[in-house]
Amino acid sequence: MTAAAATPADPFEEFWRERRVCFLTTSRPDGTPHLVPVGVTYDPATRTARVISSAGSKKVRNLRAAGPGATVAVSQVDGRRWSTLEGTAVVRDDPASVADAERRYAARYRQPRPNPERVVVEIAVTRVLGTVRPHTW
Repeated sequence: MTAAAATPADPFEEFWRERRVCFLTTSRPDGTPHLVPVGVTYDPATRTARVISSAGSKKVRNLRAAGPGATVAVSQVDGRRWSTLEGTAVVRDDPASVADAERRYAARYRQPRPNPERVVVEIAVTRVLGTVRPHTW
């Protein structure tokens, strides 16, 4: 048995790899919450969550209006198991960031449809809430 096979999977990381719809919460310019279903990928090594979107979507417009350091949350639930990742978000539109996010999305969900207006919302995760939490935080 190899060392990798002997190490049990981290339930938190597994939870964020399972295919399921998540929700992203941003703030509208008037301060009210905007909650939408999204696909989310999470990289535990960098504590970065990513959401792909169209540049003109309301969530992206909210983040651009808020400016640097906008606070967001992404959540997912499976029965009584749930997890929320909170952090600060930035919208990236450079080809390398978008391609990386598309690759990650394809690994968790499916290959995204072509979209020349695609951007990626990158979330620097600073807090985790829920019944499924990382053991290392």
